[in-house]
Amino acid sequence: MTLTSPAPRHSGSSHWVGRLRRPMTIMWIVALCAGIAFWQFAKPYVPWAFKYPKKWQLPLKRQITDFMTWLLDEATLGPIAFVDLTRGISWLIDIPYSIASSVLATGFLKGQGSDAIQVLPPLSWIAVVVIVVAMGRYARDWKLAALVGGCFCYLAVFGQWQSAMVTLSSILIAVPLGITGGLLAGIAAHRWTLVQRIVTPILDLMQTVPVFAYLVPILVLFGFGPVAAMIATIVYAMPPMVRITMLALKQVPSDVVDLGQMVGCSRRQMTWKVLVPSAAASLMVGVNQVIMLSLNMVIIASMIGAGGLGFDVLASLRRLDIGAGIEAGVAIVVLAIALDRLSQAFADREPPPHAGTKSLPVLQRHPYLIACSAIVILTGLAGLALSWIQTWPDAWALTTGTFWSEVVRYININYFDQLEAVKTFLLLNVMIPFKRFLISLPWPVVAGLLGLAGWSLGGWRLASLCTALTIFIAVVGLWTKAMVTVYLCGISVLIACMIGIPIGILAASRDRVWRGVQLVIDTLQTLPSFVYLMPVVMLFRVGDFTAMIAVIAYALAPAVRYTALGLRKVDPQLIEAGIAAGCTQGQLLRKIKLKLALPEILLGINQTIMLALSMLVITALVGTRELGQEVYIALTKAHTGRGIVAGLCVAFIAIIADRLITASASRMKARLGLSQQESM
Repeated sequence: MTLTSPAPRHSGSSHWVGRLRRPMTIMWIVALCAGIAFWQFAKPYVPWAFKYPKKWQLPLKRQITDFMTWLLDEATLGPIAFVDLTRGISWLIDIPYSIASSVLATGFLKGQGSDAIQVLPPLSWIAVVVIVVAMGRYARDWKLAALVGGCFCYLAVFGQWQSAMVTLSSILIAVPLGITGGLLAGIAAHRWTLVQRIVTPILDLMQTVPVFAYLVPILVLFGFGPVAAMIATIVYAMPPMVRITMLALKQVPSDVVDLGQMVGCSRRQMTWKVLVPSAAASLMVGVNQVIMLSLNMVIIASMIGAGGLGFDVLASLRRLDIGAGIEAGVAIVVLAIALDRLSQAFADREPPPHAGTKSLPVLQRHPYLIACSAIVILTGLAGLALSWIQTWPDAWALTTGTFWSEVVRYININYFDQLEAVKTFLLLNVMIPFKRFLISLPWPVVAGLLGLAGWSLGGWRLASLCTALTIFIAVVGLWTKAMVTVYLCGISVLIACMIGIPIGILAASRDRVWRGVQLVIDTLQTLPSFVYLMPVVMLFRVGDFTAMIAVIAYALAPAVRYTALGLRKVDPQLIEAGIAAGCTQGQLLRKIKLKLALPEILLGINQTIMLALSMLVITALVGTRELGQEVYIALTKAHTGRGIVAGLCVAFIAIIADRLITASASRMKARLGLSQQESM
């Protein structure tokens, strides 16, 4: 690296003069001046630019609702009504779910409802703990076995066993279906370019449209209950599996593909005998993502009949019982940790040396299976005489609910005035002025400026995309609520970055601090989003400020993680060159480290925006008046069109932010020469 001597004092002014001569800079100045002039003086002459007229609005909500009504009442596939087909799918999925639920939670029952009689009890808690311990030992070692066994023991000891088993039953069915569907869709997209072009925008929408938006059509088509909740979970959790499958198959080495062709593999054999086995390690990352997203969905799925731990958190939120809600939320985290570690261990596991050998005795070939089967039988028989072997007694259950409730009560009693002062100051001096500013902006000016930003960063395609999506939000009549969404998301992301980026900078240079920070942000990312609402509602009551605090807590992790990872990836040789040139630690950070890590920091900001938008739909429960509220109202009223249109608007805001930030990060990488280094 060549370091030049400091430039003369007058170089700063010549630098800015040079920048002002650039056509794009001049265009931006002209556009901003024209936009400000239009904003200040055009309202009396073109009021439609500030408030889109109702008579011009696109009747998309009504059209979608009418289409859904037609599907339910008239649509047929040959001799079969469409609604009968969806109910048939529900019945097929309900069969394995009923078996899993009977084995783990309810036992096998004879009869229905209150008249049901238990014919065979479910697996005892001891049997389940032994099975997961054996899985941990089989997949890796005794450390993993102790971890997953401890996680499941926690569920029993803290009185969360029954709800956890109901949740686990749905996960055991939803995850294989999500993995299978994602794998097949990814293979099809890899094989046919047309399918890839169709699938990619669908995946973008699936990952950015709020979950509440498609709960309504799923509820209407598949009915209320655990099956509808599992279908919603599959829709939510499948996109990462599709993307990872496409990427993993694309990265299979060309010599492996050439070898398959040389030995005469057919297309099917090439897929299942060559490509998929070669990409197995990468595909397991997708499996892990499906598991984690399925667990992240359990609370929302409880709104349409899932039950289990998600229902416990939701019921606690409605009662404002912070202790019970946090306990159920922590139980979800504990279950997620156990399943995450197990799936990772199975992904990394090497096949045993005697795999496929039939000469060994059965006991040596399947020791874990035989041991688990024996424990299941013994505990099942012993549980008939000793109830604590079958089910952990309620009298033995521990609880931390009272502790958490007392913590919130103590803070409210001793720090109410200080918290209220901070809340009032931010509301009056920051949040409300910014909200009024965004609402007052004319939508053509915003569309034009976003189009210009897209053109300057990515060309006419990105400009057209940003402009079209912005205009869509206006023409469906949701401009004001969209601006309120942008206001809440913008302030939350700004504060999250002001907190997260400095923490990431501090953690990047200190390994011990980084390990501690990783533990905290991993916990934050596994806690269900609803859990964040309960303490902030208890401390600040409902409103925009409460929503902002919950969004900051939920969306903080990516800002920390990407900043630290970006700084830790900086080439040590560049840092040594800076030290040799006499740079201080502050200059190294500002002039070298932050500049080179800026693309990763931007991607972290991008992820923070995505999480903030997904959390804003949840905060509709605490009184916000933005697109999230529109989606939630549509769910409560089963208004399909209203929910889908509002969800699309949230998705389009996310897509605009994602495309602009990604294009900016790519441009910075190219300017810094990082893209060439990564490709080498």
